[in-house]
Formats: sequence, C-alpha cells, structure tokens
Amino acid sequence: MKACLLHPDRDFDFGAGLPAGHEDLIQDLELATLIDAMAAGDKFLAEVCEKVLLTGLRDPADIRFRQQVLADCLAHPQVIRELYDVAAGALADRRQVWGGYGGTYQNPESNLAGAVSHLEAYVTRLRQLRQLADEHAATFRSDGLRALFATVERELGDDYFDEVGDHLRQLRFRTGVLISAQLGRDGTGIGFVLRASGDERSRWKERLGLEPRSAYSFSIAPRDEAGMQILADLAGRGTNLVANAAAQSADHLRDYFSLLRAELAFYVGCLNLAERLADKGVPTSMPEPGPPSPVMFACTDLRDAGLELQSPAVFTGNDVQADARPLVIITGASSGGKSTFLRSVGVAQLMMQCGMFVTARSYRSGVTGEIFTHFIRAEDAGLTSGRLDDELRRMSVIADRIEPHTLVLFNESFAGTNEREGSEIGRQVVRALLAADVRIFFVTHRFDFADSFRRTAGPALFLRAERQPDGRRTYKLAEKDPLPTSFGEDLYHRLGPWLPEDQPG
Repeated sequence: MKACLLHPDRDFDFGAGLPAGHEDLIQDLELATLIDAMAAGDKFLAEVCEKVLLTGLRDPADIRFRQQVLADCLAHPQVIRELYDVAAGALADRRQVWGGYGGTYQNPESNLAGAVSHLEAYVTRLRQLRQLADEHAATFRSDGLRALFATVERELGDDYFDEVGDHLRQLRFRTGVLISAQLGRDGTGIGFVLRASGDERSRWKERLGLEPRSAYSFSIAPRDEAGMQILADLAGRGTNLVANAAAQSADHLRDYFSLLRAELAFYVGCLNLAERLADKGVPTSMPEPGPPSPVMFACTDLRDAGLELQSPAVFTGNDVQADARPLVIITGASSGGKSTFLRSVGVAQLMMQCGMFVTARSYRSGVTGEIFTHFIRAEDAGLTSGRLDDELRRMSVIADRIEPHTLVLFNESFAGTNEREGSEIGRQVVRALLAADVRIFFVTHRFDFADSFRRTAGPALFLRAERQPDGRRTYKLAEKDPLPTSFGEDLYHRLGPWLPEDQPG
C-alpha cells in the first residue's frame, strides 16, 4: 500500500536532500519561525515540514492536489490527527515490543518470534486504520484522502484480518514445530520444509499397539545439551525461510506506517500553523497557482507570516497588482516595511508551491522554479573579503543556477560600493535576468538605480514605503515612483541629536 498524500501518483521522496542554497532561504526569509510554528515543539514535524516547504512543486495541478487534501484536513482536523497518531503509534509499538530480528546473535526461532510480535502489533494498528476509514471515509472530498481510505477498505477487509490472524497463531507453534526432511547421500538431512501443524496425536488403537505404527519418535534427555543444540539447529533450518518471510512482512508494514506518518506530518504541521494564525486573526487563503510565468502576480492583504508569528502586534498587509510586470522595485522611507514585504512574497511563494495556504486574503502567482535571495549581509568579520566582493560572489552562485521563470529577491543588494557603481552593477544584473525570463523583486535605496528603470518605461512596477509628513510610517506600500530621498534624516534624529544646533534649549 502507498500513502500518496503529497503526490497523486507516488510517495514523497523523504530521502532526497534539500536544494542547494536552502540555508540562504532559511536565513533571509526567516523560515525558522514558520517551521517552529508548524512543528509545535516536535522535532520530527520540523524535519518533515522543512523538507516539504523547501522542495516545492512546479506543476499547478500537483499544487491543487495538495491544496484539496489540505482543505479536507482543515475541515476535519481531529480525524487527521487520529490518523497521524495511529501511524506514529505503530512505530512506537515496534520499539516497545519485546523481541527482534536480524541481529548479529539472533537465531531463526528468535527472529521468527520477534517478527511475529511486531506483526501482531502492526495488525492492531491496521485495525484502527480500518475503523477510521469505516467511520469517516464518506466525509472527505479530496482525491488523496479518498484514495487512501478506499485502499484501506479494499486491502484491509475482514477476510484479510481473519487470514492474518490464523497465520500468526500458527507461527507461534504452540504445539511444536513440524518439519519434513530427506536424507542425502552422506546421511545428512536435506530438503527441510516447515509443515502446517495438524492433529499430531496418533489413533488410540495405534497407541495401544493394536495397529502398526505410522510414526516413530524419540526423546532427548533433559541434560543432553548437545542433543538439544542439534534439535534446535534442525528446527532452525526448518523455520529459517518462514522467519525471513515474516521479517520481510513486518518491514513492509513498518515502511508503510513510516511513510504514512511522514506524509501526514506535513498536514499536521499545517494544522498547527493554521491554529496559531487563527488565534491572532491573521487572514489566510488558498492561493491560485498559475503556469510558470514571470508576469503573473497579484495579492491582497499579503502579510509576512514570520513577523505575524513573532509579535502580538497587528500588522498591515499589502495589495499589489504586478501582472505583465516581471520587475518590482520597492523604494521609500527607511523602516517603512520594504524588507517585510519582500519576505512576505518569498514565504508566500514557498507556501503556495508546497500546497499550503498563504497569509493573505488572496494570492495569485505563476509557479516559479527555484527561489533565490540576495540580501544585504554584515561585513566579513575575518576581513578575508570586502562586502562588495561577497555580494558579487553570491550573485555569481545564483547566476550559475538560474533558469527561466525563477524568482530572485534582492534586498539592498550591491550596497558595498558607491552610488554610481552600485547602481550600474544592479542595472546590468537586473537587465540580464529580465532577458532570461526571471521575475525580480528589488528593494533599494539607490534612486539612480530605480529611476533609470522608470525613465526607460520598461515593464516595471514601482512600490514606495509611505511616510507621513510628521515622519510616521504607515508600513503599507503604494504604487508610486521612487523619490530621491529615503528620509535618512528621520533615522538621524531618532538616533541623535549629534550637532550642537540639534541640542534642546
């Protein structure tokens, strides 16, 4: 059986590594906060949610498949948590059940006993899975969960449990082990075959000596250790194949429950996150994924999920319509919400492409390939390279991996040099990326850089962080052309006064 809750036709590959550069995404977009909220203190949930979040889908149909499963999960959270508990409980049972198999010092009989014990524990969990399917299958609408319950009902019928129960009882060999064998040319035993045990008592006339014997037997003396060892070896040769088959069956069920637990873990993480956001009143919605395109983007009341989770304050969302404009340049007042908006775009795109809801009233975007961030960094404390050298090196790494329809988020990039040189580097990089069909969001304080794209009347959208006449920030971006000032004077007075004329009195 397969889970197929993250892909319509295959299981999720949890053995695959994380994409190159994922450390930059986690750092720049502050994804640790989002992952922690999904995990709710559970290390396994954190590992699963991180992997699914960072290995997004590129097919809108696959994204909608997950969205439908997630919608079912949000509608029936208790059932999903019960399913997860069954899968997790099966794996916990395996660690707690006495006995094992496959160890260095094991023998066929102990291997068989351990495998049977694990199978019995797994069968108990399969019964719970079947009961949940019987009770709740009809309430689900998504293809993924309906297929899961249909498989459970089809494969785990009453006949299955009756047959498995009979086999497990026989494998306990409570009446002894029945083995057939032949003698080889040298008088050694060959062709050992384990037989189903039947009624091994002879007929009463035979026991009274009134009929010829149909079988002969002998007994091992209680203190004959060598004889006991020989008898155990004979029994082991007969039970070895059965022990291996039982162990393989137990491993198969372990793998199924492991995969079911892992795929459900992502949806449990989504439930945890949805509850946190709902408690604060943050709007969420299922985004609308479109085909790969750098010219499809629109959102309403888009929030930064990480910021919402970190602070009890109420934040302002942004409305942006950037269809047909693959370049978005964000300028304006310092501390006005520019970097927050940039993070909100990156996080929302990741959430959409792994099949999640987003923190917005609406979000529509073309599916991208990889997502890259090029954020300002602190200067190298070891003085092995300057800030500009580091920025150019990181840009070179991105350029080596860039593909059409990817997304690049720039935050105060190329600030490690003067206005003229930094603006020229930025212009050349942006123009090259636009020619490669790459979507760009660029936060900058460089007026010359931003205004050069305004003057060329290219396909760019200009957003500006607002500042009230008294210096207050609205933390909301408006569609406005860049200004030749970033209101650095506000920062000066906030940190000052520095000059004598600024002193009071």
